[in-house]
Amino acid sequence: MDKKADQISNLLKEWENSRDQLEILFRERKYKNAKELMEKGITLFIQFLSWSNELPVRQDETLTFTQYEFKPVNVEERLGFVISRPSLYHSYRQLSELMIEQEKLFMKRTILKKASKP
Repeated sequence: MDKKADQISNLLKEWENSRDQLEILFRERKYKNAKELMEKGITLFIQFLSWSNELPVRQDETLTFTQYEFKPVNVEERLGFVISRPSLYHSYRQLSELMIEQEKLFMKRTILKKASKP
């Protein structure tokens, strides 16, 4: 695997650990404790979105989703909801779905790249 694939693999493992912890916190209704992990998850999603589109991650700028070719449907609205309400269970579910959808799009892009090579 190349360096970028390793980074994405590590990012997805980190998300999986965070997701497991978030699942427990929301099940126990410890919403305030989930906020920090949700913010970490949001950062991981933004990194994943950038890396899977072969773009650098820009922390200092506001997100413009037009630059991303491979992105989940309605990502702007959905991520905006998650960012504005990180302590809600619905935000956690939305972030989880965004990660799943982006992983599928990343796999699709990987397959298309391999198929286009002579």
